[in-house]
Amino acid sequence: MTFQPPELDTSPKVSDEIRKTTCYMCACRCGIDVHMKDGKVAYIEGNRDHPVNKGVLCAKGSAGIMQHNAPSRLRAPLKRVGPRGSGEFEEISWDEAFEIAASKLAPLRAKSPEKLAFFTGRDQSQSLTSFWAQSFGTPNYAAHGGFCSVNMATAGIYTMGGAFWEFGQPDWEHTKLFMIFGVAEDHDSNPIKMGIGKIKARGAKVIGVNPIRSGYNAVADEWVGITPGTDGLFILAMVHELLKAGRIDLDYLARYTNAPVLLDCDPKSEDFGMFLRSDDGKPLVIDRKTKELVAFDTPGIMPDLTGHIRRAGVTHHAVMHQMAEKYLDPQYAPEAVAERCGIPAARIRALAAEVARVAFEEPVVLDREWTDFRGETHKQMVGRPVAFHSMRGISAHSNGFQTCRALHVLQILLGAVETPGGFRFKPPYPKPVEAHPKPHCGVTPGAPLDGPHLGFVQGPEDLALKPDGSPVRIDKAFTWENPMSAHGMMHMVIANAHAGDPYKIDTLFLYMANMAWNSSMNTSGVMKMLTDKDENGDYVIPNIIYSDAYSSEMVAYADLILPDTTYLERHDCISMLDRPISEPDGAADAIRWPVVEPDRDVRGFQSALIQLGAKLGLPHFTNEDGSAKYADYADYIVNHERKPGIGPLAGWRMGEEGLTTGRGAPNAAQLKTYIENGGFSVTHIPKEAAYFKPWNMGYQDWAVGMGFYDAPAPYIFQLYSEPVRKFQRAAEGIGEHQPPDHLRDRLKKVMDPLPIWYEPFEGTMVDPDRYPVHALTQRPMAMYHSWGSQNAWLRQLHGRNPLYLPTKLMREHNLSDGDWARVSSAHGEIIVPVMEMAALNENTVWTWNAIGKRKGAWALDKDAPEATDGFLLNHLINELLPPRGDGQRWANSDPITGQAAWFDLKVRIEKTNAPTESQPSKAPQKSPVGQGPKELRWKVGK
Repeated sequence: MTFQPPELDTSPKVSDEIRKTTCYMCACRCGIDVHMKDGKVAYIEGNRDHPVNKGVLCAKGSAGIMQHNAPSRLRAPLKRVGPRGSGEFEEISWDEAFEIAASKLAPLRAKSPEKLAFFTGRDQSQSLTSFWAQSFGTPNYAAHGGFCSVNMATAGIYTMGGAFWEFGQPDWEHTKLFMIFGVAEDHDSNPIKMGIGKIKARGAKVIGVNPIRSGYNAVADEWVGITPGTDGLFILAMVHELLKAGRIDLDYLARYTNAPVLLDCDPKSEDFGMFLRSDDGKPLVIDRKTKELVAFDTPGIMPDLTGHIRRAGVTHHAVMHQMAEKYLDPQYAPEAVAERCGIPAARIRALAAEVARVAFEEPVVLDREWTDFRGETHKQMVGRPVAFHSMRGISAHSNGFQTCRALHVLQILLGAVETPGGFRFKPPYPKPVEAHPKPHCGVTPGAPLDGPHLGFVQGPEDLALKPDGSPVRIDKAFTWENPMSAHGMMHMVIANAHAGDPYKIDTLFLYMANMAWNSSMNTSGVMKMLTDKDENGDYVIPNIIYSDAYSSEMVAYADLILPDTTYLERHDCISMLDRPISEPDGAADAIRWPVVEPDRDVRGFQSALIQLGAKLGLPHFTNEDGSAKYADYADYIVNHERKPGIGPLAGWRMGEEGLTTGRGAPNAAQLKTYIENGGFSVTHIPKEAAYFKPWNMGYQDWAVGMGFYDAPAPYIFQLYSEPVRKFQRAAEGIGEHQPPDHLRDRLKKVMDPLPIWYEPFEGTMVDPDRYPVHALTQRPMAMYHSWGSQNAWLRQLHGRNPLYLPTKLMREHNLSDGDWARVSSAHGEIIVPVMEMAALNENTVWTWNAIGKRKGAWALDKDAPEATDGFLLNHLINELLPPRGDGQRWANSDPITGQAAWFDLKVRIEKTNAPTESQPSKAPQKSPVGQGPKELRWKVGK
């Protein structure tokens, strides 16, 4: 009998249609092709034409189909009918939901707008949500940056007008040495993976500095297993070595930084430590050619790094003199820092030497003519091919602001910012700190706030304080306790509201902020605060409104739920006004659009917020006759103008002679055109304007045309930060605005205008013998938000999370893989499974973040491994530091920005008997969507 092979269709039709949109599974905002069959999502792949990922897609992006079909999706608005935390709700209509919300919010707006605290989590629409809160009139708005990466962003803005991640990236085309600090693999993953692959293919070296060798550090050519919280000390030791060897870019420092700016060095002067300025307020330098004192931007000058002037018996030196004096001090020598950093002195010297060798012996030279802001034309673009990248690992410490400043200063000393081969800004950055708004807090009942909530203070006069010195904001942002808290302090809102400090609020309105679980320090304490009642039997926080797409842990603690859509079912705007998808060679923004319509009674939160704003009669969301100004978010994206000609999207606007980019009137066909173009718009920078952006007049003029500035705004990098010095000066007793006495010593110390290092606060306040071990969390590459571990595909990669211990600690405690350990801190304890990891700092333990889930949440089975073996380190952390006997409970935050100091945690490890499940174990919540099926299985198409 002849064998007859089965008939196989080797080219089956995989989809009826491809709809191009933007991924939402992490912060990369990659372009995706959503393949459709019979009107349903069949699968998702990368968009090869997209500027961010060029077709590359990670596990998260591909698994978006499971996110879209997750059983934990909310189905309709919900009204709580049981006690808070129980998860007992009844479904209601949107009309009733809006009525309930308006009944709570309208009286507040009329009498006390500050009684609304509106805080949003990891959404990507902060331009809209902040605008809505401003229109409502409450000063209490912020997003998640205060407990994520505000130190990195703020330090970058104050130092050089931008930072890593959305602000800029390495020059992947020319970099020869790439050094990363504290980078987990969840952030910016596809672009970094692609970049590392590109540079390694041509022989460039990658050095990873991180206590944990996973992800990018695992593929690094060299791993530096640093002690947590000591990155700043290590960086300043490298600065010491570079200065000692004279391996810094003197020409770059003289031309493009404030290194040659003269300081007032008279200790008796009220301006001691401030810049010497011209009559029109410009910082002064000595011109090397004429030896005259001139404004820094005078055409044709060459500022002198050794410049000085003598007046009334006092010699006033340049910033460079101050830097050399500070960092050449033996306290920064490798031998002095090695033990604390956990890095041998010889290795620190070798790393500094290697960085210097590549920077100064392998320069990149591009034959591109350009003209700088002093009018000098340069025939070439010369760069230092050393690039740095960093993220939360060095940011989430109580010394994070100064550590991030130190890293920015290091790359500037090398001449490796905005030069070929180094770090490059992404439009609309760079922007000098002066180009950003200052924070506003002027509250008038029944009227909008007097300006945007968040911004960059220039001195004590910009703090958000009442006349009596008390905080205006519920989170105490922009106060003497944390003056430069540019992203607000979301992690302090619930604790402060519960304590009534500085005042009580009426309504807590949250979006995508899982504060009852992994988005809080002190998880157990926060759950109690959300359910506590006062002496009258009323909830201490009277009303909680929450929006989420899924049945998260936080849902159970709300009184009213406004159900969001999944990212494939709504409009979104990845905007120049917010967090665009630009690359260093081009300005780019993007949209999401409903590639499928919801099959549930849900609305995109942005549309719901706009509709609620109209119902409340908010002036920016209603017309003069009281009618709604915008039908939904799509209408807002197209027709809203932040100022004439500048709207959420830069592409395909209307000019006098047709379509324009950047500036222009609204275009009714704008969204349709974005969809036709794959969901994004890109405008490339002219080649002669692509580098030296802060000083390149070609770039400055291009940026004005795009609407980033109203006029050219060239500026010099701020190695020495005058705004920081203003706060230190106030603490010394100088000036009209004075801090409370109990904060003076701390402000004098931490508010150093040149980067410094000090030991993380928790390490100074707990007994090092009792809590000798550092404890950290990282997100895995396959997860980003807390919702990742309810994804049916991604759960197979990370269904449980052990605590990883280095070999040394495993042996000391007689532990083997699968054993259980009691982990205790000054705040609490957990009992969790452990595993050995050799590639780990010998005094550090860590786990994946947000894998652990509460029973009943996310539609998971009550015996799911995430709810039995999975756990959070958050139970060991508090938003306040341990008492220190002075009557104060200090925030567990950076004292400059208020960033949550997650990574300062110190613990002790003890072997224990295996419990039935990880501890603490919380009682199950009742799920408003029930429990998902054992298997997810469906067929798309015929």
